[in-house]
Amino acid sequence: MNLSAPRRVTAVAALAALALGGLTGTSATARPAEAAGAAAAPDISLTAVKQHLTDLQSIATANGGNRAHGRAGYKASIDFVKAKLDAAGYTTSLQTFTTSGATGYNLIADWPGGDPNQVLMAGSHLDSVSSGPGINDNGSGSAAILETALAVSRAGYQPSKHLRFAWWGAEELGLVGSKYYVNNLPSTERSKIKGYLNFDMIGSPNPGYFVYDDDPTIEQTFKSYFAGLGVPTEIETEGDGRSDHAPFKSAGVPVGGLFTGASRVKTSAQVSKWGGTATAFDRCYHSSCDTTANINDTALDRNSDAVAHAIWTLSAGSTTPPPGKVFENTADVSIPDNGAAVTSTVNVTGVTGNAPSNLSVGVDIVHTYRGDLVVDLIAPDGSVYNLHNRAGGSADNIVQTFTVNASSEVANGAWKLRVQDRATYDTGYVNGFKLTFP
Repeated sequence: MNLSAPRRVTAVAALAALALGGLTGTSATARPAEAAGAAAAPDISLTAVKQHLTDLQSIATANGGNRAHGRAGYKASIDFVKAKLDAAGYTTSLQTFTTSGATGYNLIADWPGGDPNQVLMAGSHLDSVSSGPGINDNGSGSAAILETALAVSRAGYQPSKHLRFAWWGAEELGLVGSKYYVNNLPSTERSKIKGYLNFDMIGSPNPGYFVYDDDPTIEQTFKSYFAGLGVPTEIETEGDGRSDHAPFKSAGVPVGGLFTGASRVKTSAQVSKWGGTATAFDRCYHSSCDTTANINDTALDRNSDAVAHAIWTLSAGSTTPPPGKVFENTADVSIPDNGAAVTSTVNVTGVTGNAPSNLSVGVDIVHTYRGDLVVDLIAPDGSVYNLHNRAGGSADNIVQTFTVNASSEVANGAWKLRVQDRATYDTGYVNGFKLTFP
């Protein structure tokens, strides 16, 4: 976050007339419910978000300790995020600009489908200051919207509105990247953006829970979510107008977002409300110690889930179920490093006869080195079908659908996904496993 910008960017007149035009918030209970008729947002994996932060830390470490504009670490960060989105089916584009004598980059990712005249956009700045790796500021926001974007792909989500994600460059130099994007967007295209959500510093180590008080519908969507968790919120003031929502707001786009605090000191009343200590929300703000150790897991987890909740709620879409009968286990199963095999089980019932010759096996494994993994499907009678045998080199994760000829197997019974890590140093977990019978 750039706190050297003016105190507040004034919105254009009659902002209320530019309301979200169909974006609807929801009230929340024990766990926030989605809008009526809309698909429920998935739980965003904290482990997956933190893995993105670990990757950004590694990029900074390999490139002089930072990911700042004009430095190799920033371009490597952009390339890292872009590769994941490309693989997930997004249409991505790099927008270049020049500032402070160096080329900057914005990454824009569009999810196919949705009404092109009704765009819901979420963004975070990806650059750090030159003095540190920028893991809370703003790897946290960048990682959360990245994992949310990947969750959109995994769910096969079909929103009514068109979804667009953005990672901004040179925010720390004065919101340069986001200003460039907004200023170079034709007015007809700007008018199609019905909401912009900004996420800048959402894992502060001594966190508060702050919600932007800009567009009332977006604001209430976030407030309702946290109320459903029993977490009180406050209006965000420390960085008001000083992050990448400001150019959108100035152009008349409804905006909102989340923040967990920067260099301000948490008051005693806020300590009573949220816990922590009467010190800075982030003592490592803009410093070399803004590393992966500078993250509060609870805040990052809650805010990442809130990101997904807002995206799903405000885009008002549905998830298309796969054809046929689907049996799924979404419970997380930890995979020990160089340890014993673990299993995830689905119990198939109500299917007549044998399994098909084209049994669809959906595997979702979060792991830092897929080349360590052996993955098998085990039929109810104990027959083993190998799906993955330590392939993939240095790539991470296995998010893939395999087709197995299981026609010799009785369909009903306990089917298991067995995973074993056969080498040291890398960790992960089974995020989900499903069988689809056509």
